[in-house]
Amino acid sequence: MEKKELTRRYLLFIVSLFISALGIAITKRGELGVSPVSSVANIMSIRFDVLSMGSWLIIWNCVLLVGQVIILRRDFKLMQLLQIPLSFLFGWFTDIGMLMAAHVPAELYPVRILLVLTGTFVLGFGISLAVVANVIMNSGEAFVKAVSDKTHFQFGNVKIGFDITCVTLAIVLSLVFFKGSVVGTREGTLIAAVLTGVAVKLFTRLTGDGVKKLLKLN
Repeated sequence: MEKKELTRRYLLFIVSLFISALGIAITKRGELGVSPVSSVANIMSIRFDVLSMGSWLIIWNCVLLVGQVIILRRDFKLMQLLQIPLSFLFGWFTDIGMLMAAHVPAELYPVRILLVLTGTFVLGFGISLAVVANVIMNSGEAFVKAVSDKTHFQFGNVKIGFDITCVTLAIVLSLVFFKGSVVGTREGTLIAAVLTGVAVKLFTRLTGDGVKKLLKLN
């Protein structure tokens, strides 16, 4: 792959990070829960708000990176350490997105549902651009791939198990931190879990080829 094309792919990936982070921020503004992979960071940001949602996402992504190292051991590729600076970017982008979304009134329940739906499709669009960029996985998907490679289970099945584990962990943390109450994991989490994949497939089909042509990607 030529250096110029590789540069364009990484720039597209950075754009995809910003759009994905914006999607999470919009969903978070709805206060009905976030996507499964972000649900643990969401709970931690509610309980320990000395750190922002973006900061907790950075920590969570680094935890997932450590998990990859433990699972893969000698098979872990040093290039995957790029997940560290990209995780910081993603966290910063999320905080920027939350500042942008903070001005949206979210008192009414229908508006909250609309925010979750909008955020989910924005997230799906961001992920679809990352698929087109095809340079590196985010920490969540890379962790799932590591488990899939080692267990030889299908990626999709491992992803479902990973999402369920993330939501379960978020609920357990909520019960511990909030005296038996479930906080931060609600119907919005279910909506995001069900519709994010649909949105990714939709945008990949509708815009994938156009983005490749625009950026002259092979």
